[in-house]
Amino acid sequence: MMTQRIFGISGWKNSGKTGLAVRLVAEFTRRGYRISTIKHAHHDFDIDKVGADSFRHREAGAHEVTIVSGTRFAIMHELRGEPEPSFEDILARIAPCDLVLIEGYKREPVPKIEARRLESANREPLAPNDPHIVAIAADHAVEGSTIPVFDLDDTNMIADFIAEKVGLLAK
Repeated sequence: MMTQRIFGISGWKNSGKTGLAVRLVAEFTRRGYRISTIKHAHHDFDIDKVGADSFRHREAGAHEVTIVSGTRFAIMHELRGEPEPSFEDILARIAPCDLVLIEGYKREPVPKIEARRLESANREPLAPNDPHIVAIAADHAVEGSTIPVFDLDDTNMIADFIAEKVGLLAK
């Protein structure tokens, strides 16, 4: 059973999800909270440089490659044909924190804010078809919404809303 506080940011490509996520991480951190993030990518990605030792370990067939230094560590897990891990599997790997912000994972049953921008690749609203979207953050007027609508750039108000929604106590 999920006991972590989780809140999602959904939206189409170029809707402002990443910018909002980054601003929210900075704001919650400024408020004294420990925040973790999970970002879902719909494409192959790599965080390793071609030719680096860790890249060479992975290319040689390592199942997991861990890079450790005095400032950070990263674990890359190669699926090697296995199915993508479930959201719950990834969540189980996250260290304890005050809030996990997720970007993407449109279909997960967690409370979410929908980011909308006029420049989005797709402007079809997600909220009417997703009961887990509890608010909208947009760079334009949104008419007829039955859920709260925030200015996409009003990070403080959005952070306050999320804190109340997930039960984050004031620090």
